[in-house]
Amino acid sequence: MKRICDVNFKGKKVLIRVDFNVPLNHNRQITDDTRIVESLPTIRKVLNDGASVILMSHLGRPKGGYEDDYSLTPIVPHLSKLLNKNIIFTRDLFGPKTFEAAAKLKPGEIILMENLRFYPEETNGDVEFAKKLASLGDAYINDAFGTSHREHASTATIAQFFPKAKYFGLLLENEIENLERLLNQSRSPFTAIIGGAKVSSKIEIIKNLLPKVDNMIIGGGMAFTFIKALGGKVGDSLIEDDKIDIAREIVQEMMLKGVNLYLPTDAVASDAFSNEANTKVVSSDDIPEDMMGLDIGPKSCRRFAEIINNSQTVLWNGPMGVFEMDKFRQGTKAIAIATASATISGAFSAVGGGDSVAAINQYNISDQISYVSTGGGAMLEYLEGKILPGVKAILNGK
Repeated sequence: MKRICDVNFKGKKVLIRVDFNVPLNHNRQITDDTRIVESLPTIRKVLNDGASVILMSHLGRPKGGYEDDYSLTPIVPHLSKLLNKNIIFTRDLFGPKTFEAAAKLKPGEIILMENLRFYPEETNGDVEFAKKLASLGDAYINDAFGTSHREHASTATIAQFFPKAKYFGLLLENEIENLERLLNQSRSPFTAIIGGAKVSSKIEIIKNLLPKVDNMIIGGGMAFTFIKALGGKVGDSLIEDDKIDIAREIVQEMMLKGVNLYLPTDAVASDAFSNEANTKVVSSDDIPEDMMGLDIGPKSCRRFAEIINNSQTVLWNGPMGVFEMDKFRQGTKAIAIATASATISGAFSAVGGGDSVAAINQYNISDQISYVSTGGGAMLEYLEGKILPGVKAILNGK
């Protein structure tokens, strides 16, 4: 692995691709700065070596061209405060002033470039655009795990212009090490908890994990496709009819591989998709026709917690219910607490995906989890066995 700890960047101008795609409220104030904080060790290492730093990032999904709502402006004062340093912000996006600022950059100084996704060339992985970006610096570091599954100019294409000076940042290195540990050095019993709304988005991760796990807990809306595939009545619950055969195949494969499959035995059913709806706990394979399952029930919470607490390795991706509504978040909360509890007892735990990470943060237990991933989509693709473009670009020609 091309580690920055083995390099001294003194006197260099270092381009660092960070992931400052942070949530902002309607006043454009940062509501969660986790991704910024996670990037600080890499930035500090480079600055402490006596180098200067040019930061590249995206924010949201602008339609093309400058948009106020997607400007990185709110990041500047926050980053400046965290690093206790003045930040040079290039408001002309990627024009003459950016090149001028980069040319004058002195050791210890930092430039933050404007949102790269204001240029369609960024998401198209354009070679000429990447070459222009590369011309600003002497070395390149990718520390944006959350976008490393995208073949974009600043995450993948650019690396070819630094054949001997491209590296993984500390955050990206940590993500890869933890995911490798999970996939190849896990201790048994290994329990994977997979949730979320749809089976279709999780088929590949389930298949790739089958040879590695002892227990597979499936919750969230996707559980109902499995329950229906096994002959259950799921009422008006979310199901993917076109995935029922695949669900059956997955169940058969689990039986052949000796993986224990755990589906919810009870569910919190509701007569409407609303926090104000009438609810009742029912058997998850006998949900009334006019009701839908929106969370796992109390028996399932207890059973799943017991399995998690008896595990040595725990992977959790995806909520157990409609977590954003108060009435349907108990299942997700139970999994969060059980995962933290198992970790305290000595298990290695990994949590990824927006809602799962939000639950960990909401209950203030992120410091009780071994590894919380900064990238939902990137983590999923890595666990599916795919080589991420942003990782491959650094490893190529090493």
